[in-house]
Amino acid sequence: MTYPPTHASGRRTGTSSRHGGRQAVDVRPQVPPRRGPGGRRVLAALLVVGLLASVLPWWLDTPAGSLKTSAATVTAAGRITGLIAGYLLLVQVLMMSRLPVLERWIGGENIARWHRDVGATLLVAVLAHASLILVGYADLENNSVLTEAGVLLRDYEYMVSAFAAAGLLVVIGFTSVRAVRTALPYEVWHVLHLSSYLVLLLGFAHQFSNGAQLFRPGPVRTMWIAMYVLVVVALLWGRVLAPLRLNLRHRLRVADVVAESPDTISVYLTGDRLDRLELLGGQYFRWRFLTPGMWWQSHPFSVSAAANGRWVRLTVKVVGAHTRDLRDLDPGTRVWAEGPSGTFTAAHRVRERALLIAGGSGITPIRAMLEELPPGAALIYRASTPADVLLHRELDWLAQARDVRIWYVVGSRHDPGPREVLSPDGLRRLVPDLVRRDVYLCGPPGLVEQSLTVLRRAGVPRRQIHLATFEL
Repeated sequence: MTYPPTHASGRRTGTSSRHGGRQAVDVRPQVPPRRGPGGRRVLAALLVVGLLASVLPWWLDTPAGSLKTSAATVTAAGRITGLIAGYLLLVQVLMMSRLPVLERWIGGENIARWHRDVGATLLVAVLAHASLILVGYADLENNSVLTEAGVLLRDYEYMVSAFAAAGLLVVIGFTSVRAVRTALPYEVWHVLHLSSYLVLLLGFAHQFSNGAQLFRPGPVRTMWIAMYVLVVVALLWGRVLAPLRLNLRHRLRVADVVAESPDTISVYLTGDRLDRLELLGGQYFRWRFLTPGMWWQSHPFSVSAAANGRWVRLTVKVVGAHTRDLRDLDPGTRVWAEGPSGTFTAAHRVRERALLIAGGSGITPIRAMLEELPPGAALIYRASTPADVLLHRELDWLAQARDVRIWYVVGSRHDPGPREVLSPDGLRRLVPDLVRRDVYLCGPPGLVEQSLTVLRRAGVPRRQIHLATFEL
């Protein structure tokens, strides 16, 4: 069933006497200015320049006539892929650093995509480096590959740790495959992913003791050491110092937990100087609730209301043990937050008007964004049943306050109504100026993938499509 556009007003659900019975929307945040793609392009250019600078010393140091034999050519290819792998590993760790400037320039969603693509290339480069060096050295010394592997492990310094690093990367790459990742508990996947820091440590000594361009003192070695130092400093700042500063300034704590539906809750947080909290609707924090059984886990959840200077709210669907425990949080529980992260915001819009497509609990970041988008946005909210429509009274209020057109599309994905709405012709009928709007997508992977395909078929440029992607 498809409900028509609504502009009805209504009181908010999920408020309590702790908040004086106030509505979840009682302020009108300003529309944030656009943040262009300039920072993202500059960073991409710097990364490419860094890659060229990493390989260039080998090129300048290698005489043109030194690659006459197949063994020499294979060994040279192994050294090039080793330099590329070492550089890409530094880039991977830098992208995992959660450095605030990177979050602002390119955002957590783009970092996640870059991290995925660079990670696949890194794995190929490491395996190519190990294979080519092994085959090249075996050919040079007239050994079998297995014999040469034993020689390398026995006679070359830090080679055991290098092999261990390569093995860890293979494990990380395997567990990053979507089917494997979804089958693993989040906590297990997260711990395995963090082992990439160990890869950096294990590979460092091998790189500087056996690298043909790096074991000798000189400007090339100094450049690589400087890159390692910069990455480690970025990691310490992004993972330790910036979160420490944020939490000492705001001292967040639980104020209330409110049931929005049988399987969805809102957690209200208060703290100090929240009027100085730099937060945009659509962004997320990584939340750690400092209570027994939960303090050791950090999970990403979007805020479900724009910044108002008095409280912060996250709305969570109960899907596992951790989210189930959120129901029992006591008022006053301290909260450790890292963020905010993400470019799924009104500030990163390309056009002045927007279409938002949400499914289920994917409405939470979109609900917050609606307070900051320019008037005239349109929202398509997909849900299987009426009970799955969350925060509907707040959405109805926003429809009137922010001139938002809302369609509640309720039913199975196989029903003709929802299928018609989420088709190129259906979207164009609802939103005739579709191709001149930004489109924000948040919901289950199936809905996002289907909508992305339909939008591209409808002619919406890829740069105008924004996806909510969490976690690194």
